[in-house]
Amino acid sequence: MEVSELLQQTSKLPNVPDVVRELIQQLNNPNADYGAIAEKVTKDQTLSLKILRLVNSAHFGLSRKVSSIDEAVVMLGMVQLKTLVIASGIAGSVTEVEGLDLKKFWSESFRVASLAKWYAEKTDRVDPDVAFTAGLIHNIGRLLLHIAKPMLAQAIQTRVEESGCSRSEAEMERLNFTTPEAGQALLDHWQFPAELGIAVRNHKRPLEAEEPEATSAVINLACYINACIRNKVALEEVIANFPRSEAELAGLPNSIAAESEEALQVESGLDGLA
Repeated sequence: MEVSELLQQTSKLPNVPDVVRELIQQLNNPNADYGAIAEKVTKDQTLSLKILRLVNSAHFGLSRKVSSIDEAVVMLGMVQLKTLVIASGIAGSVTEVEGLDLKKFWSESFRVASLAKWYAEKTDRVDPDVAFTAGLIHNIGRLLLHIAKPMLAQAIQTRVEESGCSRSEAEMERLNFTTPEAGQALLDHWQFPAELGIAVRNHKRPLEAEEPEATSAVINLACYINACIRNKVALEEVIANFPRSEAELAGLPNSIAAESEEALQVESGLDGLA
């Protein structure tokens, strides 16, 4: 089987709003006209309503109710709004997927994104916005597989659960490619920045990439902490098994493992978007 078979089912592919695509394509553009983008968000009623509902939630604790996207920009800043628009648009790209708990899927994706940004802010090698977006879509290939080939996706899940093999091993056995590779292909299909696809493809083993780079390493660390939270791993064990080589690749200080207690407390505040 080839990745192209998944992408050929165009009617089933996630439907990402144009304004979200534009935001992602402008991530590294210092001259991006975010005012015009905010105006486009306002015109997307579904997207703007979801964002305003979240902005007015207890998580943000604003002093007054926000009733428009323009007000949200004033109260939160464009950087925060950009994060919400990307998260909302990506999470809303599919509404139902066979064999996949979407709320859980996006909740974990939001947390990985927030952790990736948290680590990126501690190094000068990774742009925090890029890290957040890469973290958000790091598992998009798995979502694509469940959409395009639900029975095959379930067979791989069963194989992992019954044999104890890694997901990558099970995917190679059944597909001859991994879902991170499928994720990169989908992002290339959407014409997202190449660095996002590279980070998604390499995040599981960033040190083994042909050209190891820091964004993949940051996503790897975020996934590690997320897995520790999911599996309720004790802090001492989290620190003992911390991926130090990946942290070094990310340009993080030697003391970063000791900050794991803080990392374990990172919350996305975005679950309302799922």
